[in-house]
Amino acid sequence: RYPSIYAVERHEPSPGDFSWFGQGQIKNVTIVPLQTTYDLDEEDSMKVAGLLVPDDLALMLPGPDGKYYLQAGSICLAGSWRLEDKIGLPLSAIHTSADVPQYREKLEFSMDRFFNKLQPDKLTLRNNYFFQVVNTDHAVPDARSFASVDPKELSWSRTALGDEDLFIQSHHATPAPDHEAGSFIVKPEHIYFRSERQSLRRLPRSGAILFTIRTYYEPVTSLAREPGVPGRMASALRSWPEDVAIYKGQARYKDVLLEYLDSMHENQVREGTDSTTTKYPL
Repeated sequence: RYPSIYAVERHEPSPGDFSWFGQGQIKNVTIVPLQTTYDLDEEDSMKVAGLLVPDDLALMLPGPDGKYYLQAGSICLAGSWRLEDKIGLPLSAIHTSADVPQYREKLEFSMDRFFNKLQPDKLTLRNNYFFQVVNTDHAVPDARSFASVDPKELSWSRTALGDEDLFIQSHHATPAPDHEAGSFIVKPEHIYFRSERQSLRRLPRSGAILFTIRTYYEPVTSLAREPGVPGRMASALRSWPEDVAIYKGQARYKDVLLEYLDSMHENQVREGTDSTTTKYPL
């Protein structure tokens, strides 16, 4: 929080500068606990913004056709998509290229209208969730490899999508490489619950829409210990329509996960700890 975590130094106010309330455009941003300073006259502003917050950031700007295009971003934890594949695309193509269920049929028009009507004083929030299979049984990776930096595949789902450098935008129904090789048997401890807290806000000066994504990532085996969670989670998993199940890669984990959740739910019912009134710690 400003000013205990970060501090700023400003230029003298001048007409037309990118400042708020006439205070002068920011020149330097300092991360106080680290004593690290970024000069915004020299540094990439989007990179600095990405270092200041745990959220991924995407800037959508209106084009001459009235559609919104992804023009800049700091995307570090997307998991299953890459900025280089989406940059420059309009809102509709970002979603249809990923086979988002019913986007073209039911969502495209309303989303375009929503983006055009969003006001700077209105913040929109939403959450989604997925399940991600992570092969944690791999041999200890070379210290120089990316796997050593991200062993739980938070930033890129290698188990499901393979090597990022070889990735081609494909359907979510594509079997995971480890499954095809027959070398990996999914167990409950390999399955993670992944949720994104997303926000949309229009920036008043540029008219761009800032889309933020904060990722939460927790082993299913941890969440399932909470009262009432395994039963609810199993019910939600069974409720997905076929197109949603394909989009979320349900075939990779459905049988294993449902068997585990049902067993945990039965234990909670037997022990009388399946209450849904308990305040969840996670």
